[in-house]
Amino acid sequence: MLSRAFPFCCAVLLATACLLPAQKKNKKKEEITQVLEIPPDPPAAVTVETARLEFLVSPLSGKGLLSAQVREAIKSLRNHARGGQIVKLRAFVAGTGDLRRVQAIVSDEFTDKKLPLPALSTILVGLLPGEGTQVIMEGVIVSKKAVNPQGLAFLSGMGGVSKEQPDQVLPMLDRAITDLSKATKIAGSDKSDVLRVTCLLSSLTQIGEVRTRLAIAFPNAAATAVQAQRAHGTSLAECEAVVRLQKAPADAVVFLNPADMAPSPNFSKLVLTKSPQLILTGTQTAFNSQESDIRLAFERMAKVLNTQKSGMKKVLFSHLYPLSNRLLETARKIRFDFFDSTRPPASTALVFEGLPSMDAMLAFELVAVPN
Repeated sequence: MLSRAFPFCCAVLLATACLLPAQKKNKKKEEITQVLEIPPDPPAAVTVETARLEFLVSPLSGKGLLSAQVREAIKSLRNHARGGQIVKLRAFVAGTGDLRRVQAIVSDEFTDKKLPLPALSTILVGLLPGEGTQVIMEGVIVSKKAVNPQGLAFLSGMGGVSKEQPDQVLPMLDRAITDLSKATKIAGSDKSDVLRVTCLLSSLTQIGEVRTRLAIAFPNAAATAVQAQRAHGTSLAECEAVVRLQKAPADAVVFLNPADMAPSPNFSKLVLTKSPQLILTGTQTAFNSQESDIRLAFERMAKVLNTQKSGMKKVLFSHLYPLSNRLLETARKIRFDFFDSTRPPASTALVFEGLPSMDAMLAFELVAVPN
């Protein structure tokens, strides 16, 4: 029996010995495997100096996929910031790319450069100018010196909707330019003081003329024009603006609803501020479409402002990004449970194409002042 078992035992020992180097080699490989760190999330809000804010927009690019275009847009904004800190980004994205990639890339790019992360908003639109363009990024920069010593004015979306075909945007654009120019004059500034203009259109078929008219009306503005949805039933042009004040307002914040500008009880046409600081938020998102879901998003935003030593009664401007008119009306219905109805914020509120999360139904971002 022993003579038969001995060769078998030797074979087992030999096989075991042959396996040992391979096991050691595999163990060594496991030891050097690294787990990549998850990039940090952008801040929910940032507090910045009003006097030092500048506004930029990334150039159009049709090269590469969404990821490459986001990186190129960030690089361009950093270069044009001339050493200033980027504190807020708003990304308008078109196409079928994954919107969640925008946040991941922003986090990667700023973390790799050891730069503070900006607040971020990412919105899916119907179309962007330029063939192959998948993203346009608006940037807010804190410059190295004071450039708005008297403060800023925030102008609500102006223009409107007509019964014309969606591609007939120029009459509505002209109305928006006229209204913005009037509001700028009421603020005590002129067209050279308009720092940023963002136009939401029903069609980009006349984008060349749109750019020309915006450049003539507001020669120093960082101008953006996007098609809010892929399909519009009527003509739409709504443009908002940020304006440098030539004269500081009487109070830290002044809400204006001029009688000759079709005033609304629901929002101010323009808001002037000489507050030393502003609070810029990223988006808060309502998941699902019930009123309780939207209310919860407003409650979360209130907590965000509290961390910045502010509150919902201190809001100057609100951007609403609903995915349907029903959601827009629901948000309008409940917002004065949070905002100050006697001093309604300036506002832009239109239906957009989409948001980064599949079950997101509405998002919004705010500009506020500290308590």
